[in-house]
Amino acid sequence: MRTDDDFERFYLGSRRRLVGLLYTVTGDLHEAEDITQEAFARAAADWSRISGYDVPEAWVRRVAFNLAANRRRRLVRHAAALLRLGRPEDVEPRGVEDVALVDALRTLPVRQRQAVVMHHVAGLEVAQIAAELGVPAGTVKSWLSRGRTALAKALTDDNDAALTEVRASNA
Repeated sequence: MRTDDDFERFYLGSRRRLVGLLYTVTGDLHEAEDITQEAFARAAADWSRISGYDVPEAWVRRVAFNLAANRRRRLVRHAAALLRLGRPEDVEPRGVEDVALVDALRTLPVRQRQAVVMHHVAGLEVAQIAAELGVPAGTVKSWLSRGRTALAKALTDDNDAALTEVRASNA
């Protein structure tokens, strides 16, 4: 049985070569490095078996090439789906108020943010939100209450800071 030191030597001795091969196949260095890491991670997980092969690098290379092919197929399917959907509708430019609201929403914990957006933007009732998020209606009400309070404070703080900046620049 080979040790972790054996794997480290194997990795250091073959990583650059495999990245080079995958770069040639994918045309993307970042993707080649990412796939190489994934292939070596799989080899490390089963190193006791793979180290017994005559050429462990051949196993890692095969896994890496399979990963590259799978990624390529996934990208092609994704691109085809986007083409079927067509060009998205134009989105109206956002005003200063919208940007401030989005910034303030980012300060909320995720569940409060979800509840506020689902209720006030998507127009869902508390019961619908509770069902979608898998929580009691009282929890949603609590998130909404806390979220509204935090938003009001964040938006007021932002407005106070903006007003102070305007006053300073006009002085």
